[in-house]
Amino acid sequence: MTSLATRPAPAGTRPRARGGRRLAVTVAAAVVLGLAVLASFALGSRALAADEVWRALVAPDGGEAATIVRELRMPRTALGLAVGLALAVAGVLFQALTRNPLAEPRILGISAGASFGVVLAISVFGVSTLAGYVWFGIGGALGAGVLVFAVAAKAREGASPVTLALVGAALDASLASMVYALLSMDARTFEEYRFWVVGGLTGRDLTVAVQVVPFVLAGLFLAALVARGLDALALGDDVARGLGHRIGLVRLGGGLAAVLLTGAAVAAAGPIAFVGLAVPHLARALVGADHRWTLAVSALLGPALLLGADVVGRLVAPPGEVPAGIVTALVGAPLLAFLVRRAKVVTA
Repeated sequence: MTSLATRPAPAGTRPRARGGRRLAVTVAAAVVLGLAVLASFALGSRALAADEVWRALVAPDGGEAATIVRELRMPRTALGLAVGLALAVAGVLFQALTRNPLAEPRILGISAGASFGVVLAISVFGVSTLAGYVWFGIGGALGAGVLVFAVAAKAREGASPVTLALVGAALDASLASMVYALLSMDARTFEEYRFWVVGGLTGRDLTVAVQVVPFVLAGLFLAALVARGLDALALGDDVARGLGHRIGLVRLGGGLAAVLLTGAAVAAAGPIAFVGLAVPHLARALVGADHRWTLAVSALLGPALLLGADVVGRLVAPPGEVPAGIVTALVGAPLLAFLVRRAKVVTA
């Protein structure tokens, strides 16, 4: 007779257990994000208690705490939520579309396109505000994304993962050389660009966050639509077709979502490193390779990581600040190395 210790679990128990674990991880990620948001409001050169933050948000009295929370920390917190979410979700999409676990928002030349748009805005059109850079950055990212997919689609095998990666790498190098050429000819452009290219949330007002939110929401909507198709693509094109998925539409929708998300994030906050690379790996290590869960958890952990990095940057060198882009690079590299070392990285 089979003992209770060795008796197989009833059918359906394992999927239910896996679903319960994934739900628990998602709730935990939401709690971590909530704590990161609270820290973003409360911590800095002037620390505030939680009750001070609450009063400043719901019943501002015009005092110092209300001014700090509403005018200084609310804009960067809102931008951190949008940018962190966008970069993390875009990273999931890029890794799925290219079947490359090292893919991140720079791989298709999207970040370089945004950089080129910003440099053009400064050097050619004389734009001198971050709110003005955003539109040029998004336009440059969209142009780069369209060009990559158009060129890749004309290859013999179509817009395959390898073709997309190769065309994207070539475009990234070309646009980077054009950016450096423009910077070398104009000292004013270099000074303006230097502030933006470090990557961070400081100096951005609420207008910048409001400008990028529609693009982020559109990208999230498309990502949700193609999530099941991305699971099928991970099994190979032939299997995906056999399961009834139109892989061309899945790639187009996923690519457009990734371009919108990356373009909005990079245009608003500069090229912030490692969020789009490390967070998808961490999410897959926690919930597996199902893209619906990976996208959801990444959308929570991405802004948590970026806001946490922004808070650390405020605290390590007061009264000055270390840009969040530098902190994410310092934190993201060891995090990714740890995940790989523990062999918990699950490729799409």
